[in-house]
Amino acid sequence: MARLSEANVLIARDIISRVPRPKSALIPLLHLAQEQDGHVTTDAMAHIAELISITPAEVYGTATFYEMFKFEPVGRYCINICTNISCQLLGGWELLEHAEEHLGVKAGTTTEDGLFTVEDVECIAACTEAPALLVNYRFRYKVSNEDFDQLVDDLREGRLAEEIPPHGILARVRQKVAADRWAGTGIEAQAKVDAR
Repeated sequence: MARLSEANVLIARDIISRVPRPKSALIPLLHLAQEQDGHVTTDAMAHIAELISITPAEVYGTATFYEMFKFEPVGRYCINICTNISCQLLGGWELLEHAEEHLGVKAGTTTEDGLFTVEDVECIAACTEAPALLVNYRFRYKVSNEDFDQLVDDLREGRLAEEIPPHGILARVRQKVAADRWAGTGIEAQAKVDAR
């Protein structure tokens, strides 16, 4: 699917309605597009641009700034292994090499079965818990080679399905906020912003 589905357009409009300016919804809308297709398509970025009245280049510029957005299909589980200084000193490189060997892929690629993409990433802000990794942006700390192997086995067997959803899904529950609880997004608040 390229553009946002009809159901996701309704969600997008709800998200847009809760922010002071439509452009403020850009990152949540990029997450919505990635949740829909597993990655952010060019057509989805153009659709988001239409929804919030900015250019596709602005959407692309924001999306490419953040590592979390993918522009090509990735595995069901995207494993980000940190090799920045703290993790590096405590075995991050060795963990990455082990992951590549165990899964039979190089960093930046996906296993033949489409389950795992391994990525070498910069700091993931878990320096005191090195070596660390993320699976679909869920943290794992002080990971040994044995821990990694068990993690992969658990993911393959579906034992972590409740904890780690497929790549692209940030949350299983969509936020609902009553209109009277919106932070400065009501008509009165927008009139004050426009008056400035």
